Amino acid sequence: MATSASRVLALLELLQARPGLTGPELAQRLDVDERTVRRHLRTLDELGVPVVARRGRHGGYRLLPGYRLPPLMLSGDEAVAVVLGLLAAERTGLHAAAPAVASARAKLERVLPDAVRDRVGAVSDVLGFTAPARTATPPDADVLLALGAAARDGTRVRLAYRSWSGSSSRRELDPWGITFHAGRWYVSGHDHGRDDVRNFRVDRISGVDVLGPGSAPPPGFDAAEQVVAGIAAVSWAHALEVVLHVPVDEARRLLPRSTGTVAPHPSGAVFRGRAEHLDGAARMLAGLGVDFTVVTPAALRDEVRLLAERLLRTGDRP
Repeated sequence: MATSASRVLALLELLQARPGLTGPELAQRLDVDERTVRRHLRTLDELGVPVVARRGRHGGYRLLPGYRLPPLMLSGDEAVAVVLGLLAAERTGLHAAAPAVASARAKLERVLPDAVRDRVGAVSDVLGFTAPARTATPPDADVLLALGAAARDGTRVRLAYRSWSGSSSRRELDPWGITFHAGRWYVSGHDHGRDDVRNFRVDRISGVDVLGPGSAPPPGFDAAEQVVAGIAAVSWAHALEVVLHVPVDEARRLLPRSTGTVAPHPSGAVFRGRAEHLDGAARMLAGLGVDFTVVTPAALRDEVRLLAERLLRTGDRP
């Protein structure tokens, strides 16, 4: 009975989202035969949900024009999935506004059946994460939605942007993709002011104005790859070049893409990147667990040596 009821609800959602689906199409999406689809349609009719069938090229089943469904109808499993998704979004920073996450959870939990609400609450009370919570700077939800629509529709926009130094500017951008990386949202695309592909922090955008048609991304463009490459190219204080004595594929697996580039080398692989603090770079390299040779800067060799001596002293203590 529960399976039949869930399929009736799924059929209702399909009719609302995709009016005009034929009997065979509905049967395929619900993974049932056409006779079962007709039985579920009769069930909807008995419940007072008016479904009409039209013949011809543009026929199929649809709800009676003017009929409105309740704004939200979730099964128990669907509600659990949404609540757990909100918990994960809150933990990782993958949300547009923390108050919105909390209020969405409260509204959803209010309409859940008592048994489901109690079990979902139990999971959220005892749920643990192996990764630490991220302190994210959420973007404005309207800005994020506007950028998403512009990237999907190929529209040029004007951004009201604030740089890392606090200076304000107007930037014309053809958005090509949005990326969530390390607790922050980025939009990537063609910056007409610089005539180049650039990344912009979405939380630093205070307004988006639609200008008109924009350009399409080049074939194979990957917004996430563009973001991590841009972060790796930031002009930190020290340029690094280190030979890793492992195959290049293993080196690429060990090093996060945002730290720099990895290329083949006669001794294995060569890593090139930048760092603001050399002691941190020394700890990162030591943590890889592979042999390496520092090419430049010489000061990084000194930091590696100091780290090794400190570890040896720690290991010799009783």
